Amino acid sequence: MILENKLNITDQIELAKADEKISKQKARQLFDSGDIYKVEIGTFAGLAFIHAYLFEDVYPFAGKIRDVNIAKGEFRFVPLMYLEPSLKHIDAMPQGTFEQIIEKYVEMNVAHPFREGNGRATRIWLDLMLKKELQQVVDWNRIDKEEYLSAMQRSVVKDLEIKFLLKQALTDQIDDRALFMKGIDVSYYYEGYSEFKTEEL
Repeated sequence: MILENKLNITDQIELAKADEKISKQKARQLFDSGDIYKVEIGTFAGLAFIHAYLFEDVYPFAGKIRDVNIAKGEFRFVPLMYLEPSLKHIDAMPQGTFEQIIEKYVEMNVAHPFREGNGRATRIWLDLMLKKELQQVVDWNRIDKEEYLSAMQRSVVKDLEIKFLLKQALTDQIDDRALFMKGIDVSYYYEGYSEFKTEEL
């Protein structure tokens, strides 16, 4: 089933291309305009702001809590009836240390609050927490796609692997524009989007 979209696209491949192109342009704008500094750090409201910013030109549900149950493969994300309490719980989780930040990130991934675009928005949200609390961000270019995806899959049961992976890739180049743009490209590549380079859009 093709996702409802504002572009009236009815072809999956065409929608994927449009989604990638438009939302990468918006990711670049988020950084270049300074709007990234308007994000409330570590809250669902902050994540919803990022999600709406990236996807508002593509999907009518941008920034809005999903109204359906979703799953990936065998894994079911937080059921609808528990989603709002789950988001309140995540908002209240501490984020003062690296471990706490990653635990919060893992919980938000399990919640998967949006219909589409969760991973891409949540990785920006994660970096903003790391930047504020630890003066560091992830250099996503240093994390292999398969290792990342399998560590995230297992993080629901045990988060040691994802903590190890992300810790190895931390950098203090927190305002480096090129690093941010490359990070967006890698983040999208994890989700199967690699048609465009953010820097060239």
